[in-house]
Amino acid sequence: MYKNLKDGQDLAVSLRRDLYKIENVDIVICPPFTLLAYLADALETSNIKVGGQDLYWQEEGAFTGEVSPLMLKDAGCQYVIIGHSERRQFFGETNETVNKKIKAALKNELTPIVCVGENLQEREADKTFKVIEDHVNNGLAGISASDMLKLVVAYEPVWAIGTGKTATPEQAQEVHKFIRDLLKKNYSQEVADSVRIQYGGSVKPENITELMNKPDVDGALVGGASLKADSFSAIIAKASEVVK
Repeated sequence: MYKNLKDGQDLAVSLRRDLYKIENVDIVICPPFTLLAYLADALETSNIKVGGQDLYWQEEGAFTGEVSPLMLKDAGCQYVIIGHSERRQFFGETNETVNKKIKAALKNELTPIVCVGENLQEREADKTFKVIEDHVNNGLAGISASDMLKLVVAYEPVWAIGTGKTATPEQAQEVHKFIRDLLKKNYSQEVADSVRIQYGGSVKPENITELMNKPDVDGALVGGASLKADSFSAIIAKASEVVK
């Protein structure tokens, strides 16, 4: 929940200028709902796509304050984040609502970026893999193999976001491999190999290269470092140098 219209436009202009030469990675920004249409228009002919931070699973109706997949499409979105840790923590998001939102996004040809991850209490209680398995199995329940190929999974170690604690690239790789093994078990080796698994825990220019060099880290879901053009552009540039 950052940026007014002018700030958002300035950021978009800077990113477009800094990143226009990068062609080997997908670049997506997910600004607040109030900026979506403006930035989608400003970036229409660029290599930067736009996504929503959330959506509701109904296409229309008496759901005051919600934003539908049709509205996101109309605003120029191609992606949408679903089940972000902050949505789970502060707004009661559950595996059931995540599942409904994924299906609504896919129905309306939006690429879901589906977030999974454990909090500090769960990490310290050695429940990481149990939580991840719950999020993956129940959040993705009923999603076909063909639809799985259309979505992105993002691992958020909630305990490493704004806590002063840092997940090592080795810890990220361990969980990413666990997620990929779950996808293989639930679907197939082809699906497991094809699904992009992003890492989202205090990603910075200083750690993106080491993260991206891990075999099961396919990208990044960037939080605070995306608020400034120089840090976000540096992350993308470094990622493009080691893209698999």
